Parts: sequence; structure tokens; C-alpha cells
Amino acid sequence: MRIKNISLLIGLSLLFVGQSCGNSQTDENADAGAGKEAATFANPLLDRGADPWSVFYKGNYYYMNTVGDRLELWKTSDLTELRSAEHKTVWHPEAGSKMNSIWAPEIHRIGGKWYIYVSIVDPEGVVPYHQMYVLENANDDPMQGMFEMKGRLQTDKDNNWGIDASVFENKGELYITWSGWPQVYPDKQVQCIYIARMSNPWTIDSQRILISQPEYDWEMNYKEANGQNPFDKVIYVNEGPQPLASPDGRLIHIIYSASGVWTPYYQLGLLTAESDSDLLNPKSWEKADKPVFSQNAEAGVYAPGHNSFFMSPDSTEYYILYHARDVQFDSQVKGEGRSPRAQKFTWKDGYPVFGIPIARGVALPKPSSK
Repeated sequence: MRIKNISLLIGLSLLFVGQSCGNSQTDENADAGAGKEAATFANPLLDRGADPWSVFYKGNYYYMNTVGDRLELWKTSDLTELRSAEHKTVWHPEAGSKMNSIWAPEIHRIGGKWYIYVSIVDPEGVVPYHQMYVLENANDDPMQGMFEMKGRLQTDKDNNWGIDASVFENKGELYITWSGWPQVYPDKQVQCIYIARMSNPWTIDSQRILISQPEYDWEMNYKEANGQNPFDKVIYVNEGPQPLASPDGRLIHIIYSASGVWTPYYQLGLLTAESDSDLLNPKSWEKADKPVFSQNAEAGVYAPGHNSFFMSPDSTEYYILYHARDVQFDSQVKGEGRSPRAQKFTWKDGYPVFGIPIARGVALPKPSSK
């Protein structure tokens, strides 16, 4: 891959954003925007919720985040009103199943059906660590009908660890990007970003192609505040890849998260290719040498990452949807403090300009609905 120096762009997409079981319910969390004018909202959108994702379809946003032991789906015409949105469990492991650690679900509408891509550990499966799975629902409203398991995505012959699948279309082809291990190492874990082509929404039909691996200092933070590693191995992280195209369709970006999420240095990096290029050629991708979205310690917003994107209901504004937390260090070993947040971003010369994370409780204009 090529390395691009973007020092002048720091601070600053065809957009790949989101266009049963259990009973529907309404969350009774207190309204974080209480006292604010009706036309504003404030972060966080929920008290908890890592790996936020949404898709817009027929006037409604369908939202998901990691719950851990099941798949939960929200439906709302206003993504900033998740606290009062209808939501329900749309899938959980069968009784007696040992499936666990259900991470980073994304719901996509492809070919007139709904698909959920999710990472799951199945101790009784082919390997005892995370693999990626696909579920399907043919109903027009994904809150109705059932999500049925289509199966496991085989990314390579060795069934290496894989998480955080996201899919997108370009020039009539369906692609998948994810975070995976190149191999099993005895003394470390290395998460890299891969891309592959798909023959249908549940089948990869090309070799996986490496397009990013941790290499810069800002991508390789893994120690806690006390300088200790909370895990039994060193872990270098590139994960959570999210496709985003420039408004003119000329460029395809993949925004990814780097460094350990348990540190305050979890942040976003940028990969870019021309949409007319061969996306399965590593040389088509340029990698930014600086992060494009990082902690805002003065505002008390740490470890912003594992993002996705959405547009306002009237399709005039672009938003980044991401998780962050209010404390510097919150080890996955000890607790969970991530919450979903949203803020508007702009563009410059075909590249996204995310700015800096905005503090909790600040009144922000609601996405435009005109």
C-alpha cells in the first residue's frame, strides 16, 4: 500500500451508510437532552453501547450496537432519540448453545433482503475464537419476521480470527472488509484490515487482501495507565473498518480504529483508494500517516472509535456515529464505559473532515429533516 502524508488534514464519501424473537419495548432511560430545545440533541445517545451502526430505510433508522449475548435492533425516525426508540431482540443463540461474545453487529439491506454481519465465539465451532457470521431476514421491515443464520464467513483456509465485518458495493461488485489475524503468533496478537470480494451476501469468493497493519506509533498503544499490559500478550490493533465514499464518488475511504480500545489512544485512521481502481490490489490503497479523529482530553472524551456513518433524513448532512467514554482508562478486563455519540462532519477535496470529539451534554442541532 502507499503511504500518504496528511499532516495538513489533521483535525479536519458514494457514501456507504445505512440507507424475530423477543418482544418490542421502549427504553426508559432518562432523556439526556432534557431541558434542551426541541431542535437540539446531546451526546451520548445512550448510556452504554459500543460499536454503533445504523442504516436508513423508508423514513426510519435501524440501529445496532454490541450487547454481548444477543442481537438487539432499534427503529426510529430520529437517530438522536434512541433512548425512546422502539427496540427488540431479533436473534439470540439457541438454548444449549455455547456461542458468546457477540460483537459489532451491522444490519445491511442487500438485494431486497436484510443481512446482519456479526462476530461470535463458538467454542464448539471450527476454532475457539471469534469468527464472522451472517443472518438473513426477507421481511421488508427487519423488526418483523425472523433473522435466520446463513452461516459462518470463511475468510481464509486457516480460519484465522476475524471480527468487525462491513460490506459495500462498488462498480457492481460486493466487497467485505474486516479485522483479522494474519496468523497465530505465540507472543502477540496483531489485528489487520483485510478486504475481499463476495459472490453473494454470505459467501467470500476471493483471497483476503491485506490493506493495513499496525505500523505507526499511534496505532500500537496497548498499555494501561500503570504501564502494564492487561492481557497475557501484546496486542496491536487495526479494527472496525468502515467504508465511506466521497460525495462525487471518486474516492473510497476506509476509516478504521487503531490502538487498544482499553486505552485513551484508541483513534481513527484512514485508507483511501480511487473508486475506479482495483480494490483487491494493495497498491491501490493509500494510508494516512496520522490519525484523523482522536481523544479530546480537554472535553473529557476518550478513546473515540469503532465508528459508522449516516446522513440526515433529508440527505443534506453527513454524520459520524462512534463510541467513546468519559474516563481515560477503562479496561475491558475490569469494566465497560463506551457510549454511542454522533456529530456532523464536512468534506475537503474529497476527504472527510471530522474535527474533534464534542463534550458530553453540549447542545447540538438535530440532523436536518426539512
